[in-house]
Amino acid sequence: MTTATATRSPAPAPLVDVGAPTPRDHLRHVGALVRRQALQAKGDPQSMMDALLMPIVFTLLFVYVFGGAIGAGGDRDRYTDYLMPGMMAMTSIGIAMAVGTGLNEDLRTGVMDRFRALPIARSSVLVAKVVVELGRMLVAFAVLLLVGLAVGLDVDGRWAELGAAVALTALFGTSLLWIFMLLGLLLKSAQAIQGASFLALMPLQFGSSIFVPVETMPGWLEAFASVNPLSHAADAARGLMIGQGPVAQPVLWTLVWAVGLTAVTAPLAVRAFRRRT
Repeated sequence: MTTATATRSPAPAPLVDVGAPTPRDHLRHVGALVRRQALQAKGDPQSMMDALLMPIVFTLLFVYVFGGAIGAGGDRDRYTDYLMPGMMAMTSIGIAMAVGTGLNEDLRTGVMDRFRALPIARSSVLVAKVVVELGRMLVAFAVLLLVGLAVGLDVDGRWAELGAAVALTALFGTSLLWIFMLLGLLLKSAQAIQGASFLALMPLQFGSSIFVPVETMPGWLEAFASVNPLSHAADAARGLMIGQGPVAQPVLWTLVWAVGLTAVTAPLAVRAFRRRT
């Protein structure tokens, strides 16, 4: 005799909480999850298309479509030098927004259910995602800079400073990853994440020093752009890469934003992940 109770599928086991793993255990868990996601990316090269194509498209668009008009006296090469450091910050935003929608899709389609019975810390899943997306971000930066050099970027031998600018922007981009993972865990659909992200990011991107100096903006917008974290990140990379503008203050503010955003959003993301799984 069969009953509704007898035929009912057992509820999925909750994600095993192992308490506080040792640092070695945590690194082992993260490493295994990173390897899994890296193998998935290798089997699906299309998942890297946004990291490879987005920097090319945006660079060519702004340099060749807007560069002649925006650049001082129509000097496209000079505008390219100004633009490329800020484009790294913009690229990090695109990568970060994608991880939020991807995490939301994983939760809705049941991918995360595979981790429920594993004896791993909940934070390992999110940290592994950060590591993988950081790798994608660095690939995107490499493509962006290669395209920039091809269209006229001149770092004037400042290769060490260029490396520092990449590292600083990657650190800032990592803090953005935690923000968008939190959105992916809190909002119900990928469409809601994209809508909320665009509403917040459009004024942040264009109300910053990524594309034009803040001094060219109206007073009220200049005041906003001057405290915009994207302006700090763009100005810091610009000062390091091409020696244009101050360096110490933008670098300090970029570090403050990166550490502050991570300190606030990373614990919230882990807590939200616990509730969702």
